[in-house]
Amino acid sequence: MELFSVQFHIYALQLHQANAASGMAVHDDCKLKFLELKAKRTYRFIVYKIEEKQKQVIVEKLGEPAQSYEDFTASLPADECRYAVYDFDFMTAENVQKSRIFFIAWCPDTSRVRSKMIYASSKDRFKRELDGIQVELQATDPTEMDLDVIKSR
Repeated sequence: MELFSVQFHIYALQLHQANAASGMAVHDDCKLKFLELKAKRTYRFIVYKIEEKQKQVIVEKLGEPAQSYEDFTASLPADECRYAVYDFDFMTAENVQKSRIFFIAWCPDTSRVRSKMIYASSKDRFKRELDGIQVELQATDPTEMDLDVIKSR
């Protein structure tokens, strides 16, 4: 556990330095909460929001480990863009418990054009900050990320 703590702080320092060099900053908390989801399974999902005034990505919502996929989708605004990660648990055909970390770029058709452009242009850089994403989904309406879509990936 001590090694994790040291790596965690080194990474936080590197993250802070990387953010200073780019246009859309990523708040250190974004990466730290993602590491907790990945390594400790502290959260089921994380919803991220771009704060345009501060020009940075922040954590908007954290989902408790017991929350469902329906709780996750309900936490996304109907007409605003967001980034999100979801830790999906499943059983393989061999009856082995596994999980996949999904990155979801949520840009509903009803969101503002400016917002869609900002989220689209910042996505790849933000996603690179989250080391350990296994599947990426782009969704413009709820049917593009329903549970059947997740299971098929």
